Amino acid sequence: MTASPRANELLSIVANAADAKQATDMVALDVTGPTPYADIFFLATGRNERNVQSIASEIEEKMIEAGAKPMRREGRAEGRWILLDFGHVVAHIFHEEDRLYYSLDRLWSDCPVIPLKIATKSEPEADSV
Repeated sequence: MTASPRANELLSIVANAADAKQATDMVALDVTGPTPYADIFFLATGRNERNVQSIASEIEEKMIEAGAKPMRREGRAEGRWILLDFGHVVAHIFHEEDRLYYSLDRLWSDCPVIPLKIATKSEPEADSV
């Protein structure tokens, strides 16, 4: 079984929102095999607590705009590991130290990695002379 088309659509929104706030080490894992409650786990890292909170806020805002309301939120006040559960997609936004400590990448290493599609910002065309 693989992630649903809706989950992949939501993943694109999550990844682009995280990228817009300078998230690093972004990884998406297809967890349809081992978990009955989600299709995709999205993992990303922020440089500090404020950046982690900013990334999570941007993800939440963009997902709500897309009609996906969060079912559960955890860790926002601390800004160390924020979990946003949107049903099909669960976003884990980590502080660098917490990402290394909890090592979800290793814990879920048997799950297939989903390539991320990040929209590139088009560069302004040069004025012709």
